[in-house]
Amino acid sequence: MTRDEAWALLTRYNEGEFHLRHACTVEGVMRYFANELGYGDEADFWAIVGLLHDLDFEKYPEEHCIKSQEIMREEGLDERLIRATASHGYGLVCDIKPEHEMEKVLFAVDELTGLINAVAIMRPSKSLDDLELPSVKKKFKDKKFAAGCSRDVIRQGAEMLGWSLDDLISRTILAMRSSAGSAGGAGS
Repeated sequence: MTRDEAWALLTRYNEGEFHLRHACTVEGVMRYFANELGYGDEADFWAIVGLLHDLDFEKYPEEHCIKSQEIMREEGLDERLIRATASHGYGLVCDIKPEHEMEKVLFAVDELTGLINAVAIMRPSKSLDDLELPSVKKKFKDKKFAAGCSRDVIRQGAEMLGWSLDDLISRTILAMRSSAGSAGGAGS
C-alpha cells in the first residue's frame, strides 16, 4: 500500500482536521522510530501503520480497532497492517497484544503524541522546538490536563518497550520535532 492509497482510505472514513492531523503526527513519529530502531527498510510500512491506526475512530468510535479490521480486510490489506493498527487498542477495545517492536511503539506513542501536542500549544512559542521533558512531565502529572490522554497507557507502553517513562517522552518529543511538517497535514 502506498502513502497516497493509505491517505485516500483514511480520508474516506475521516474528515475532521483533528483526526487527520493526529494520523499524520503518528505517521511521522512511526517513521522516525522505524529508522531509529533499525527498521529503516520498513519505515514506509511503519508510517502507514501510524497513518491508519485510527481509521475507524471518527465514524465508529464504539467499534474502534474492531471495525478497522473489517474495513482493511474488505480492502484486501496485509494482515500485518491490520494486526499492527488494531494492537494499539490492546486492553481498551481489543485483545490483540502488541508483540512486534513496531506495535509496542504505536501503543506507546499514540496517547503520548496527543499529550505532547497539548503541552506544546500551551507554551508561549506554541512549538515543539523549545519543548523539553520537564514541561511534559509536569503536565503528565496533572490528570486534568489533556484528560483524554491515558497516562496508564503511556506508562504501559514504556514498560512494553523496556524504556523509562522519561526516555519514552524525550524520544517522542525528538520524533515529533524531526517529523513536524514532513508528513504533510493535508495529505501531501
